[in-house]
Formats: sequence, structure tokens, C-alpha cells
Amino acid sequence: MGLRIVWWCVLFSSLLFSSSAHNDFFTSIGQMTDLLSIEKDLVTSLKDYIQAEENKLERVKKWAEKLDVLSATASQDPEGFLGHPVNAFKLMKRLNTEWGELESLVITDMSDGFISNLTIQRQYFPNDEDQTGSAKALMRLQDTYKLDTNVISSGELPGTSATGPYRSRMSVEDCYELGKIAYSDADYYHTELWMTQALRQLDQGEETATEAVAILDYLSYSIYQQGELKRALDYTKRLLGLDPAHQRANGNLKYFEYQLAKQRKAEEEEEEEDGEKKEAEEKGDKVDLSADYLPERRKYEQLCRGEGLKMTPRRQSRMFCRYFDNNRHPMFVIGPVKQEDEWDRPRIIRYHEILSNQEIEKVKELAKPRLRRATVHDPQTGKLTTAHYRVSKSAWLTSYEHPLVDKINQRIEDITGLDVKTAEELQVANYGVGGQYEPHFDFGRKDEPDAFKELGTGNRIATWLIYMSDVASGGATVFTDVGAAVWPKKGTAVFWYNLFPSGEGDYSTRHAACPVLVGNKWVSNKWIHERGQEFRRRCSLDETD
Repeated sequence: MGLRIVWWCVLFSSLLFSSSAHNDFFTSIGQMTDLLSIEKDLVTSLKDYIQAEENKLERVKKWAEKLDVLSATASQDPEGFLGHPVNAFKLMKRLNTEWGELESLVITDMSDGFISNLTIQRQYFPNDEDQTGSAKALMRLQDTYKLDTNVISSGELPGTSATGPYRSRMSVEDCYELGKIAYSDADYYHTELWMTQALRQLDQGEETATEAVAILDYLSYSIYQQGELKRALDYTKRLLGLDPAHQRANGNLKYFEYQLAKQRKAEEEEEEEDGEKKEAEEKGDKVDLSADYLPERRKYEQLCRGEGLKMTPRRQSRMFCRYFDNNRHPMFVIGPVKQEDEWDRPRIIRYHEILSNQEIEKVKELAKPRLRRATVHDPQTGKLTTAHYRVSKSAWLTSYEHPLVDKINQRIEDITGLDVKTAEELQVANYGVGGQYEPHFDFGRKDEPDAFKELGTGNRIATWLIYMSDVASGGATVFTDVGAAVWPKKGTAVFWYNLFPSGEGDYSTRHAACPVLVGNKWVSNKWIHERGQEFRRRCSLDETD
């Protein structure tokens, strides 16, 4: 057991070195795989503890069975039994020595090794922020992809097989916990959805330690907060039917009844044009919270669901696939690159077979130990900061640290014809649970004059984005202004210009990374800057040319 503890110390020293205080686990699926390894080893340690306890109990059991037979024989004729000197000696020995040994065995704590391992591991466990972040990610996926709570709870997500090995169901406790997290954020809409799901599964007979009273307490109040007094009152009455002495529910009952009577009286006095509102409330119509979303948010979610704008047949007829040699570049004369038009305005091009599987795995290997929570430029402070709308971890790879990185940079330059010496380093990103990056521009706008001032290389003229994994469901790159959606395909890269030849920003390149519904999304990108492109992409006097 001592060797196991030493082994754990070595293991976690290496984990600490490689991950440098793991935090924000939920923002990177790649780093969450380390947690599975930790949990697997912890289960092994737990099984060792169980085996030790079983061995201990087996020894006690055999001792008890032996003494049971001996006592039965001795009780038939105690004097005759003890008349045999060996029996007398063994009785003295048992009571003076062996029972003491048994006592020591019984009180021996077999859990020391397991508890030591658990204590070592606990400092590397996810925290409350990770649990809350992953819960909010589920709710974000629910809204973006219009998923019913029952679909999520059953594990039957789009992109998963009904008989797949990774399908997982949510328990009443899981649904209840999601509802509580939403409630703590004053998100009464999702509180109602998940408390209703918890109650539904409870009513269907699922065994759970969570009581209906606790669920109904949250459910009734969240419904009241959304202005549905009658339904809130009905759930409060159901709660009191289970627990008549519930203090808060009794208070709510009187308050809801008073408010409902007051509301009905006011409605009776209102003019006829308010009749539709009364009728809707009587029917318990739900307010569609999506109606409160900004127009861009609605469009963003529609594109993520594959409900984007369709090109006219005429525009579609101008989209081609071709072999591209970049004006007979020496690298591509014999082996041209496969090029595909994804969109026309702005022009978005996909290049196929840009990275091999071996190259992708090497890039991931280089990046994974350095993954940190992705940041964004704060336009007010000009500094990098984390943001709730960018859920991923990223790492920066320099060309001098591995030949492959330099090779990838050169490949980008050869294909685009742009100088990458003034470009930013290769950024590798891995998205977490419901990982996303909401609509944004890659280039600095006029109201952000200092966005890239510290780099001294001008604005971001173009973006090169490599997909390093396929994604089972979700994870598209969508352009909200024009309605384009580009779906991840492992080994391919997409390219677009962020600036017009005049140097003005192309606002139609506003884009977003949709939440990953099922799967693991890895990407790498290169932001190419203006400096060095003066003779490679000549300027234009036309602002939007």
C-alpha cells in the first residue's frame, strides 16, 4: 500500500507539471480526459480497499465459525470438555491472546490507503465553477439546438446512436441539480424546465433520495417569478398535500391566493382590449423567451441548427471545386491543393487534406500541456480577458519549438501567397462542454484603434482556420451577417480575408463557433496581419473593393 501512495505522488507531480493547476476543466474536452484517468485509478484504489475489507471479514468469519463449532461441543459437557488438559490450555490461550488478536484485526482501519489516495487526488478535482459551467453549457445547448429536457435527460442527442456505448441518462438528482444551478442564477425559465423534468421522472417511479417536496418548492416559486400565478398556486397546493406543515409553502399559498384574487379583480375592471391577455393567462400560455433574444442571437442559433440561408441556384452555380496550384507555385505544380468554394460574399474557401492524422496528433500533443482558458481583447482596456461567450482553451505554438509548426506556417504561406512572418503564432484551441465562441470579428474595428498596437504589424488581414477533428453534432463556424455555415471536417482548412484591399474591415466576416453538441472539437488558426503584404495583396482606392 505504501508503494501505491508513492506512485500516486509521482503521478500527480507529473500532472501538476503538465497542467499547471488545472482549472476551468469544463472549457476543454481534451484536458477533461485527464480526469477520466484519475477517476479510473481512483476506482482501482477503491477496489483494493473493498478487497482488503472482504479479506478482513473473511478471516473474522472463519474465526467465528471455528469458535461456534467449539462452543457447541463444549456446552454439551463443560466439565468433561475442560477435563482434557489440552482443551483447558487452549481456552486460556484463546481468551488471553487470540481474542486480543481478533480485536486488533477488527479495529484495523483498512481504508488508510484509499483515503490517502483520495486526499492526494482531491486537489486536482473540478470545483464548483466547473460544475456550474458544465450545467450552464447543457442549458446553452438546450436553447441553441431547441432540445427538450426529456431528450437531454434520456441521452438521445442528435448525432448519437440509441445503442451507442457513450449514451448516458440523467437521474432525478441530476435534473434537480441543474434546476438549482439555474435558480441560483435567477434563471427561472430553466429552473422550471429542469425541476419539471425531475418531477416527471420521480412520478414515473424512478428511485431517488431527492424528495418531491424539495422539487415542488423550487418549481412553484420559479413559475411564480415568471408571472404564472395559477400554476404556481397549483404546485404549492400539491406540495402542501405532501407536507402540510411546510412553513414557506403555507406562506406562499396565502400570498399567491391574495395576488391571484387581486389580479382577477383588476382584469375584470380592464377594458375589452386586454381580454386577450387574460385569456392567455387563463390557458397558462408560456412566454417564449427566445422572442427576447437579439435578432443576431436568433440568426446565430438558426445557423447552428442548419437552418441558414440557402443560396439561389444562380449563386450556387458559381461555386466550384478545383485543383489549386497558386499560379504554378513550385510546391503545387505536381501536387496541387484541393480547393472548394464555401461561400461567395465574403469569399470563404476550404482547402482539403491540409494536415495528415499524424500531423494533427503531433500538434495536439504539443498544445495539450499548455492549454489555458481562451481570452478575448477587451476593447475598453485593450487587455486580454476571459469571457463567458468564449468557452474553450487555447495554446500558442511558435515556429522554432518544433519543425512541424514551421512546416505548417510555410504551408499556409505557400497556399495563401501571404507573408506569415508578421502573423500571430499558430493558435490551437480545444472546445469544452457546449464549447462556443459567440459572434465576433477577427479584425480590429475603428473604435478599437489599439487592438493590435503592441504587435506593430497592423490589423488582421486574413484568417486561416484548420479543423483538426470531426464533430458528431454541432460545432459549425457560422457567418451571421450573410447566413453561411461551414461544418468541421478533419484535416481541412478554411480561409477568408477580414479586410478589403483598401484596408477597410469587411463587416460581413462577422462569425461565430457554434456550441459543440456531441463530440470533441479541435482547431488551429493563423491570424495573418497587414505588414508584409504590401506587394502580395495590393491596395485599392475603392473602400469596399
